[in-house]
Order: sequence, then structure tokens, then C-alpha cells
Amino acid sequence: MSRQFEVELSFSVGTYDIDFAGIVSNIVYLRWLEDLRLAMLEAHLPLEDLLASGTTPVLLSTQIDYLRAIRLFERPRGRIWVADVGRARWTLEAEITLEGRAAARAQQVLALIRLADFRPLPAPALLRDAFRP
Repeated sequence: MSRQFEVELSFSVGTYDIDFAGIVSNIVYLRWLEDLRLAMLEAHLPLEDLLASGTTPVLLSTQIDYLRAIRLFERPRGRIWVADVGRARWTLEAEITLEGRAAARAQQVLALIRLADFRPLPAPALLRDAFRP
């Protein structure tokens, strides 16, 4: 299946991103995933529009496989895409690369909720339609 709604960003590693072992801290990968997810939403499902309609996406789970250490001054790139859409949940997959090699792979599951009562809603029609067989 093609990578639908794919977005790519470049990242820089700052001194505040490094843990005691001299490599990028695990928490930084979560921040990069957040940056990627928000860029994907901005490009295809603007958060401002979702909030104006009284809805918001919520993150249900995150899984990250760390494959290669990233260090200070290196320039990783990240990509995120919609991998699957169900009735109420959708799955994003992401990859952080360094010099063309995978440094981390991640999967996140999201749902859409109504802000008035925090009840789950069907996945956005744009996504459902793109993944309809």
C-alpha cells in the first residue's frame, strides 16, 4: 500500500536533546513524532478546523523501536504517514532516519473525540474515503 498523507521533516539535535549516554533521549523521539503528526494534520486535517468543529484527535498509543543511536550535531529526518484507518481509529507509522538509514520506527494509534463530552467519533471522512477498498 502506498504511504498516504505522508509528511517529511528535518530535525536538528540540540544539547538539551542529549541524555547521560551522549545520545538523543527517548523523550525527544516523542517530540519529533508530535512535530510530524502536527505537520501531517496541518497539511491534511488542520487542527484549527477540527477544534472549530468541536472535535480533536487524541493519541491512544505509541510504540517506538530504536534501531540506531543519534548524537549531537547529527541531522535526522522524519517521515510520517497514515498506514491504516478503521471505523473509529487510525494508525500512523513513522520513521526517523540518519544518513538514509533507519534510526527509529514508530507506530501511533489515534481517535477523534467530541470535545463537549469526550465521546469517540468515527475516523475523519477524508481518511476513511482514502482507505475504502
